[in-house]
Amino acid sequence: MKKIFKIVSIASEVEPYSKTGGLADVARALPRSLFRLGHNVIIITPYYKKVIDSNVYKLEKIYSDVSLHIDKENELQVAYYRTELVPGLYVYFVRNDKYFSRRKSLYGSSHENARFYMFSVAALKLLSLLKFDADIIHCHDWHTGLIPHLKKTRFKDSQTLKKAATVYTIHNLVFQMGHSWWEVPSKKKDKGTKALPLFSDPDIEYINFAKRGILEADVVNTVSETHAIEIMDKYFGQDLHRILVNRRHKLFGVVNGIDYKKFNPATDRGLHKNYTLDKIHRKVLNKRYLQKFYKLPVNESLPLIGLTSRIVEQKGLELILEILPTLLLRDVQVIIMGDGDKNYIKKLKKIQKKFPEKLRWVAFDRKMETSVYAGADMFLLPSRFEPCGINQLISFRYGCVPIVRSIGGLSDTVVNFDPETNQGSGFTFKHYNGKEFLVAVTRALETYKYKSSWKRLVRNGMKISFSWDLPAERYVQLYKKAIKFSAKRRNS
Repeated sequence: MKKIFKIVSIASEVEPYSKTGGLADVARALPRSLFRLGHNVIIITPYYKKVIDSNVYKLEKIYSDVSLHIDKENELQVAYYRTELVPGLYVYFVRNDKYFSRRKSLYGSSHENARFYMFSVAALKLLSLLKFDADIIHCHDWHTGLIPHLKKTRFKDSQTLKKAATVYTIHNLVFQMGHSWWEVPSKKKDKGTKALPLFSDPDIEYINFAKRGILEADVVNTVSETHAIEIMDKYFGQDLHRILVNRRHKLFGVVNGIDYKKFNPATDRGLHKNYTLDKIHRKVLNKRYLQKFYKLPVNESLPLIGLTSRIVEQKGLELILEILPTLLLRDVQVIIMGDGDKNYIKKLKKIQKKFPEKLRWVAFDRKMETSVYAGADMFLLPSRFEPCGINQLISFRYGCVPIVRSIGGLSDTVVNFDPETNQGSGFTFKHYNGKEFLVAVTRALETYKYKSSWKRLVRNGMKISFSWDLPAERYVQLYKKAIKFSAKRRNS
């Protein structure tokens, strides 16, 4: 008989309520998949008053003016709201107007650590109020890194929480706390072993949440198998590689999935024309529409390369800017959609002026995002590092061939195309340099000239399944390991 787990998923953002990146997608899709598998799942996230419309999402207040004892000297008032992501799957929101209701953005406060310290205490307090005796507390990224520690200290006497095992998922190890960890003075660096300072102590802003999550959780994982190995190396480990090596018996990798109901070219209402694997010829209608919409010459025979991503160094913007002037001398069009580093965007605009009929940079537009995948022939993601990446998974779904650096999750999901065997799903390169990247793009452009080979390549990608069904099952196995480790620790 299958074991049914009681699972709480805690994250700083959950799509569709709040989102800045892929974390929100995972924090929505994974609990849904676990719920569909029959598990008892709830989600906890902050209530960002200026971001989340309580009327649109039908938020119901369930607890008012709850006294939250952060530590022996500090107390705050919080309220809790609730809605349903799908019938029976509840999402709970923590409200505190001082920390989560003053900004139109999710992050950027000078007191980020204090905000998410408070949220972590409030999340565990809510579980006690609900009497939700979870088997698993799943903590997503640095914002929730203190929860395993708080469960063992501040909430050590909680009868509700005593049997819960903790899983800490690293989504991006660059982000370890509310500030840049590499800018913390050496004397202020958190070793992760001392008691937390008082909530009112300014030193709270030097606490390394990610480090403490890694040290204290029953199981740690990152979002691809390759990246779980990479982060034990100094280059990728962001100064935490030593403790990760010491915890490698509890470190695992699980590749993310995507929501196949949300990302579906057959039903996506945002597309100009829907299509399927069997009606792939309709994809070209989206290409014409995309060219026309962004005022590029309408020419279906020209290869159209797309990119929808944060415009940041991690995603390989240095390489993209390096090769664009050479690439755009060819018969090709490029559409880059995204927000981020203003310096990179300025450079993209400068290149666009030189090649006005070949390049478009546009700000991120959620309504048009999947239209880029549907209209483009190829997708760029030459990341310097990539814990998992979901862009390439979406590109497969829409028949858009990815060109990626073989690193992290990109290595786990994109197989280099072999024209002799017609095996593979995209084009990859190994080393982080412009020459190798340009060779990979050139290989893609040359393959595009051979329509039968290109059609097979597109079909290869569309046939791959990266839904959340398999990752959800793997997380269930991870939960079993966490429960085993937790029981062993309690009994030792």
